[in-house]
Amino acid sequence: MAQKNEIDSTAKVDAVTTDNHAKVSGQETVTKESEKAKPKKVVVSNEAEKKKQAFVTRTIWTFVMILSFFAVLASGHLPLIGLVLVFQILTFKEIIALTAEPARDKKIPYNKSLNWYFLIATLYYLDSQSFFNFFQDAIFTNRVLTFLVLNHKFVSYSLFIAGFIFFVWTLKKGYYKFQFAQLCITHMTLILVVFQSHLIIDNILNGIFWFFLPCALVIVNDIFAYLCGITFGRTQLIEISPKKTVEGFVGAWICTGIAATFFAFVLSQSDYLICPAINLSTHLYNFPHCDPQPVFIPQIYQLPQNIVDILGGRFEIISFKPVYFHAAVLATFASLIAPFGGFFASGLKRAFGIKDFGDTIPGHGGITDRLDCQFLMGSFSYLYYQTFISVNNINIGKILQLAIINLSVPQIFQLIKSLLRYLNSLQVIDSDKLKVIFDILDN
Repeated sequence: MAQKNEIDSTAKVDAVTTDNHAKVSGQETVTKESEKAKPKKVVVSNEAEKKKQAFVTRTIWTFVMILSFFAVLASGHLPLIGLVLVFQILTFKEIIALTAEPARDKKIPYNKSLNWYFLIATLYYLDSQSFFNFFQDAIFTNRVLTFLVLNHKFVSYSLFIAGFIFFVWTLKKGYYKFQFAQLCITHMTLILVVFQSHLIIDNILNGIFWFFLPCALVIVNDIFAYLCGITFGRTQLIEISPKKTVEGFVGAWICTGIAATFFAFVLSQSDYLICPAINLSTHLYNFPHCDPQPVFIPQIYQLPQNIVDILGGRFEIISFKPVYFHAAVLATFASLIAPFGGFFASGLKRAFGIKDFGDTIPGHGGITDRLDCQFLMGSFSYLYYQTFISVNNINIGKILQLAIINLSVPQIFQLIKSLLRYLNSLQVIDSDKLKVIFDILDN
């Protein structure tokens, strides 16, 4: 009996102990779960706060960029060109920075300096000629500048050869493959960024219209691709950008086409926007007027007979500005082709494992993140304008440059006399003054 009581009491003690352990274990489990739950709430709260703050920052800087852009737009051709130059330099810097750190780790000599040297040489080759025509008086009164203008191509080639030799001289044993890859990246960046930026500068000189319209269409397409994507998007468009949808892509094309016609109608009303640059001192409140190009003048077109029959013979001809058609073509490129510049940039970021190219613009990333489609759009706009729109205008700067480069001094004197005789025939210069001028030239 005594043994049985001992066994029963021992069992009771074990049961109580087990219950206590269970309660303690349960309390610990509850405590651990509550402790796990609390940080989650804090994390969710922090994430929501971060998203809200990021949205506010992004919105504020969006308006800052828009207002700043319109301020520069109203300031004239030269500030716009300056803006493009700044953007292309910053974009070059962001892309080259992706490879700069590995080069530092490998202690490659002069790698960064060589990149910037090639940039300066390329800018001189591509963009300097765009300014020569507007500063003839200052250039041809300075021997150094005159030499740089008259021998522009040879000087550019010499600069490139010097960079090439310097690169070969800096090759380091054990890192040949890496250095040649660096050289390829630098030159690809020069082609994709600097060369296309040069074409954008030429668009500005051809008329701010041909710069502003393509830029606006890319922005409009980006906005409507997002809106149509979140509204109708179901089918993924491309693997590199999972959020892009076919429905958003097509919807943005339609909306951008409508916007292009509206923009073309509004912008073509302003001589400030459609006139080519005569000098670089013009701005919104001081600019010369010009005879508009044919694309900005309404033309009469005969409708096809089948369409006339459908309309019951009420309309046989229509009149509209050809620029509307050209704007629709630009809108098509901005919607179907230019976005692949963004996809290319996305692939580059994924290859280097980064989210943005930089943090130059708060809430928006780097300059490259904002302009990845604009470079491709700018180059197409230039080629389209030169192929289908340009009337090959000859300006005084080009004539003067051709005369100085190709004519000898006696031939230049002969040209001057011929022009003076022509002015005399128009009675702009009388015969007595003409004789005096000839005497001065002969002596």
